[in-house]
Amino acid sequence: MSTSAYDPNNIFARILRGELPAEKVYETDRVLAFMDIMPRADGHVLVIPKAPARNLLDITPEDLADLAKGAQVVAKAVKAGMAADGLTIQQFNESSGGQVVFHIHVHILPRWEGVALRPPGTMATPDVLAEHAARIRAGFKAA
Repeated sequence: MSTSAYDPNNIFARILRGELPAEKVYETDRVLAFMDIMPRADGHVLVIPKAPARNLLDITPEDLADLAKGAQVVAKAVKAGMAADGLTIQQFNESSGGQVVFHIHVHILPRWEGVALRPPGTMATPDVLAEHAARIRAGFKAA
């Protein structure tokens, strides 16, 4: 089990309830994908389950399967839409494992030969996020 209970007021839970904005790129009744506001690469997307789960240690197998399926669908669209050479997929668990927001999420980062990831912590402008989201949404048709 995880070290703490799920906090229903975490930032991703608030996004799911519509209390905070997000630049969405994909949504089903089980998962949501949206642009990371502090992208480490152009086109950095987060995929989250709609079910409340802190991380890999407490998500149900069924919700984890839905998250994995959603991550695969979104990853294909990110690669196509951003014309990426490859992808980095990340998922962190607990503070010592690098987790910052305690609602399980998968990072999908498009990668290009010779282009390093940016350091964490730099916020992107809404215009840049919207432009990348539009490219990724178009990537669903191309994937």
